[in-house]
Order: sequence, then structure tokens, then C-alpha cells
Amino acid sequence: MPYIKQKDRDKFVTWIQDKNGNEIKIRPEDPIYVCNTSGELNYFITILLHAYINKKGESYTIYNDVIGVLECAKQELYRRKIAPYEDKAIKRNGDV
Repeated sequence: MPYIKQKDRDKFVTWIQDKNGNEIKIRPEDPIYVCNTSGELNYFITILLHAYINKKGESYTIYNDVIGVLECAKQELYRRKIAPYEDKAIKRNGDV
């Protein structure tokens, strides 16, 4: 997980516009306020990836980098959120 410095996180605070073009101030941990369904979350992630690819330009390297980022984000989600959740469920319900 890219744990970037706090000062470098500030640039991610305001960067989303609503359908009327009004700026919505959110932090990266706040997409729940924007995304209400898994489809909306998927769309949100997809537009971020498209913006990154458009900024960097199309190439195999960029596509490979993006896939790598998605894989690492998946693993980080599992490590930080899902595994502890499963450990609690084992304690609550018993192991397999």
C-alpha cells in the first residue's frame, strides 16, 4: 500500500464534481458519501483509472501498472479489512 506522506494527501481532498458541476469536497476515505452501491463504487474506481490512463497516455506499461495497482489494492484490502473480519467471525462462530 502506498502510504504517502500526509502533506501529499492534501491534493486529493477536493477533486470530484457533482452532476451540476458543483465541486464536492471529499477525502479519499469518504467515497461512501458518493457511492451508494457496488455499481457506483465500480464506476467511481473506473473513472479514476481512466483519468490516470488519459493523463499518462496509453501504453502496455501504463496498463500493466494500473493492473498492478488494482492487484495490490485488492491484497491490501484483504490484509487490512477482510482477514481481521474473518478472524472475528471465527472467534464468534467457530472455525471450519
